[in-house]
Amino acid sequence: MNIRTMTLKDREVWAEMRSSLWPEFDEDHTPELDKYFAGQSRDVTEAFIAEVDGQAAGFIELNIRNYAEGSHEPAVPYVEAWYVASEFRGQGLGKQLMARAEQWALERGYIELASDTDEWNAYSIEQHTKLGFKETGRVVCFLKTLTKKP
Repeated sequence: MNIRTMTLKDREVWAEMRSSLWPEFDEDHTPELDKYFAGQSRDVTEAFIAEVDGQAAGFIELNIRNYAEGSHEPAVPYVEAWYVASEFRGQGLGKQLMARAEQWALERGYIELASDTDEWNAYSIEQHTKLGFKETGRVVCFLKTLTKKP
């Protein structure tokens, strides 16, 4: 097993894994990945890929946010995406990806790492908890469609 920084040659498989992570979004991920490789992404600062015998098995994406629920730090590394393909789960790849993210954050002087998941995603909540994350809150989201008044 190998964990390394994403490179341009990973673009296609990274986009495929993102589609597997977020199947509810029928979206082409390559424009966002192109921004990342050009150093222009606002959503991904660093990304790592996990490989098993040369095959892409998972990834983790990190960003720096100016706020994370429960943190008092002015800037916090944030796990924006964390994925291990189903055929590779149970082998510790997710744990190793998260350890690499923690190492990356510590190397840059940060003292916390934040993340989130959907309230219904019991598996992700369990994995975060196993790795030492503490739940800091739950959010109720709202959306209102606006109409112009005559």
